[in-house]
Amino acid sequence: MRHRHFWWISSTLMLVLNPAYADAERGQYTLEQAIDTALSNNPELGIMQARIEQANAQLGESLASFYPQIKASLSYQHSDNPAQAFSMIIAQRRLSFAGNDFNHPGGVDNYRPQVTATYSLFRGGQDYYRKQAAELGIETSELEKAATRNQLVNHVTAAYYGELAAMEAHEVSRRSITAVQSELDQSRIRFDAGTVLKSDVLSLEVQLAEAKDAEIQTANAIELAQSMLKTLLGLSTNEAFAINSTQQAALPEAPAVFDELLNQALSSHPELKAAEKRVAIAEQQLKVAQAAHLPRADAFVSYGSDSKDLAFSSNRDNVSAGVMLEVDVFSGFATQERIKKAEHELTATQETVRQTRLRIENQLKSAQLKLQEALSSAEVSRVAVQSAEEALRLVNEQRQAGVVTVTRYIEAEVARDKAHARQINARFDALRAEAELKQATGFWQ
Repeated sequence: MRHRHFWWISSTLMLVLNPAYADAERGQYTLEQAIDTALSNNPELGIMQARIEQANAQLGESLASFYPQIKASLSYQHSDNPAQAFSMIIAQRRLSFAGNDFNHPGGVDNYRPQVTATYSLFRGGQDYYRKQAAELGIETSELEKAATRNQLVNHVTAAYYGELAAMEAHEVSRRSITAVQSELDQSRIRFDAGTVLKSDVLSLEVQLAEAKDAEIQTANAIELAQSMLKTLLGLSTNEAFAINSTQQAALPEAPAVFDELLNQALSSHPELKAAEKRVAIAEQQLKVAQAAHLPRADAFVSYGSDSKDLAFSSNRDNVSAGVMLEVDVFSGFATQERIKKAEHELTATQETVRQTRLRIENQLKSAQLKLQEALSSAEVSRVAVQSAEEALRLVNEQRQAGVVTVTRYIEAEVARDKAHARQINARFDALRAEAELKQATGFWQ
């Protein structure tokens, strides 16, 4: 039960991680190598980079409004309507008063190739506000990528320490099997000699079975943890993979005071900064909607020719140029509704900033308390392990001398294993809490 409880904690922490994927070379990985591999190959970061490029493209699209728009067209028209036919004949420069019945012109064909250029003179500032929003969109996408990077580093770190914790728990269970097996062998010899009760032998057999069961569970925990890291690093199930278990991470230092950590997070946390940028974008979008009440002015020029066939001739070309000013007098309340929509969007983004800040404060406080608790537990468990080891040594000597019962030996051995499990939990809890604290403060970016 002691090992099951330990693995339940470790596995729960690992299973809540969102999977990320990366390609890496085979061999043993240090934590730094695992993080670097994930950062260079993780598809989620690739998605965020694509969103940055999308934001850049959106900026380019908004800048298009500041350039002339040029279009080429070709139209064809056939009509026997006297007014239209007469107009087309005049445009084709072939009007003749001799022999023409203007009331019955017959069918007339007209081809018109044309090039038209338009230029926006004024749109109430809508083009400028859209450009501002697009620029803010790029900054927001970059901050969101930084936030995703923070999460990925935290997840890789937690998964890495999860496997190390499982490996150390497995080693504890193996030592327990060796110790109990040795004691069981000696007890069987003493039982055959008539100096030990059958119940003592049976108790040790039960203890050995529990130790073997714990060893099986911890071995399975290592496999599950390794599978998690393979997924994080983009390795297939059959590829060789191992972490560098010889690398011993030192216990982190005690965290700074909460106000100092909070000031750091509020000044640099990418999620909070991204939420604030979205407020600025919403403000620009509101200005765009409000600018629809203002008049719009466009200049245009077109060049083309009219003919009864597709043959082009400069004798039949013509140029038209002008300026058009328009304003929406009544749009069926569409403009007003768009303004309301933008106002509500602005309110929503402002509330998102407040929500993000509260969440960061909670994560920060939680990580700080977890780190403090884990560091305190690590110190207490260190002393407890020393005491438990010494107690087991003394009980074992007394057991060899026949002074204490096997029940007392089993109690001492169980206490020793629990002390080691608590020490493992405390050390890796501290390392995971440190990673969470770095994410909460935006340190990883």
